[in-house]
Amino acid sequence: MREALRQARKAARQNEVPIGAVIVHEQRIIARAWNQVETLKDATAHSEMLALTQAQSAVGDWRLTDCDLYVTKEPCPMCAGAIVHCRVRRVIFGCPDVKGGAAGGFWNLLQAPNLNHRCEITSGILQEECVTVLKDFFAEARRRRAEGREHAKGISATLPGDPLHFDGP
Repeated sequence: MREALRQARKAARQNEVPIGAVIVHEQRIIARAWNQVETLKDATAHSEMLALTQAQSAVGDWRLTDCDLYVTKEPCPMCAGAIVHCRVRRVIFGCPDVKGGAAGGFWNLLQAPNLNHRCEITSGILQEECVTVLKDFFAEARRRRAEGREHAKGISATLPGDPLHFDGP
């Protein structure tokens, strides 16, 4: 999970939602990724999805039956669906997502009885650290957004004679 946290911090440095994922096969990390939705302009570029693709290349198969996925936040429905389809053995996540998680937080797609595969789930690993990374990121994003609004107010205060000034009717 510590490596997944390192990946999450990489995401934060790139202004991406700080979620990191690592896939382990036979006690060895074979994939690591961080969210890259904004960077790649791709809504599917979640850390889990990117790590799954890397892991499939590493093992030479789309089936990841002997693999464990570590992720800093509970997977969303899209990622959970891909995890099930790849037949990942176990998902270990740091913090829950009670609003949109799909590993027991809101839904539990990873263990849905009507699907062809179910994953073992372990939650709460380094939970405080995982929550802190997310909270710090969003606090900073709110601060920057507020500064941007203040800056925009200053720009709109133009003087007569300024080409941007509008006297209005």
